Amino acid sequence: MDSGRAIYRQSASRLTVVAHLFGILAFILMLVWLLHYRGGIEYHSDNPDRVFNAHPFFMFCGFIFLVGEAMMAYKTVLSRGIVKKSIHMILHLIALCLGIVGICAVFKYHDMIHAEDVYSLHSWIGLVTFCLFCLQWVLGFSAFMFPKAAPGTRASMLPWHVSGGRALLYMAICAALTGLMEKSTFLNLKNHREARLINFTGLFVLLFGIFVDLSVALARYV
Repeated sequence: MDSGRAIYRQSASRLTVVAHLFGILAFILMLVWLLHYRGGIEYHSDNPDRVFNAHPFFMFCGFIFLVGEAMMAYKTVLSRGIVKKSIHMILHLIALCLGIVGICAVFKYHDMIHAEDVYSLHSWIGLVTFCLFCLQWVLGFSAFMFPKAAPGTRASMLPWHVSGGRALLYMAICAALTGLMEKSTFLNLKNHREARLINFTGLFVLLFGIFVDLSVALARYV
């Protein structure tokens, strides 16, 4: 049994390393795209495009990268339970705050260019994900941190909490990929380098999510 657990722990650790690699690559490509090709990121700018750029940046950093980090921290880091819970909760709270800024940025952008809000599949998926994420955080905090539910209630909630978190990560990735496709279509890119950069960014975002999920799934058997 111990040797089997060691194999699962080693595999989960290796998958975590790969997940970090894809997450960092996606982060770098996102910055290159927004800073080099799209003119920079500035929430308080008079330039609507610079305001918009805050949306994909903060949404990726919060709802994909930090959420993935929070999931891996709880499942793959060797530490006391309360430490892992605290890191897991704090990273999710930071992700929630970044998500709020990212959503405000896109609404501000729409106001600046007098565009309609919440009309695309991307926006529908994104807002549903955000609302469910808020609900997941509140229920998780109240059940597992403070004031804490009864042991039996926590035990029955845990599988739903874990499964819900994994589903929300994929929903966030789905929102990101549809958002990248939507933006690429609107830009009608003639620059094939920028188009390929967007494609690789989306690919690395997807691979980051897959390897986060695999590492978390294997860590269950440790």
